Parts: sequence; structure tokens; C-alpha cells
Amino acid sequence: MQEEKILQKVGARIKELRLAKGLSQNELATKCTFEKASMSRIESGKTNVTLLTLNKIGKALDIEFVEFFKS
Repeated sequence: MQEEKILQKVGARIKELRLAKGLSQNELATKCTFEKASMSRIESGKTNVTLLTLNKIGKALDIEFVEFFKS
């Protein structure tokens, strides 16, 4: 799988999980101490997310780390 597709898939999963929790992109960004623009880039797969960033998002969403990689 190309790197770009992996980033897009993870970003789409973050968006899916965020919406399931009823959070706006801005609300999740605030919980993670990110700017909304950063969250937008993450969800659209335009930035390479580090494990530490995923961990921070997972804590903000109150989910297990593995949830990011489930289909």
C-alpha cells in the first residue's frame, strides 16, 4: 500500500471515530492541544502522524490505540 493511501486511511478512521463521539474537528483539536488546521491535515491524510500524536488523539477520544487500525 502506498504511503499516501495509508495516511488517508488512518485519517479517515480518526474522522470516523471523532464523529462517533459527536465531536467537531475543532473540539477534538482543542482536546489534543492542536490547531484545527493540524487536525484537518491529519484527517485528510496530508501529514504523517507520529505514534505520539496518535496516542494523544486516542486519549482525547477515550479509545484504545489499536482502534485507529481497524476497518
